Amino acid sequence: MTIQPFNVQNMLRVYGQHLDQGRRMARYRMLLQRASSGDVVNLSQEARRRQLVEKVATEIMDSLMVSGSNNPVVLDIKKELQQEFGFEMEFRYLPLEPELQILRKDGEELFEITGEEKTNILERFWRITLDKVNKTML
Repeated sequence: MTIQPFNVQNMLRVYGQHLDQGRRMARYRMLLQRASSGDVVNLSQEARRRQLVEKVATEIMDSLMVSGSNNPVVLDIKKELQQEFGFEMEFRYLPLEPELQILRKDGEELFEITGEEKTNILERFWRITLDKVNKTML
């Protein structure tokens, strides 16, 4: 019996999607626990909009960037990051690792970015994502 490569790739893709979904659910549960412990606060319309923008930006950073989405907002963010830092990047989660991994593309090779450079990229990534989401929301 032989196993076709596309069957293995499909299984790994589905497994990766399940891991991403598990991470999102864990973060959602943590947010619900934090929110339920506080008092009810009435927010202004601007504060609710800001919360929604941050929620969408977080979703883009946590799942769409990692999954290789063809969403125009995601593609714009990737393009802007590439122009600003001068190299192509790939974002992914390693199995059983909660932290986002950023890889620098150098031809066909990938090198992990760590330390201060990773922090700078993540901070800029967050700002660009917030700005793009804020501009695209009505």
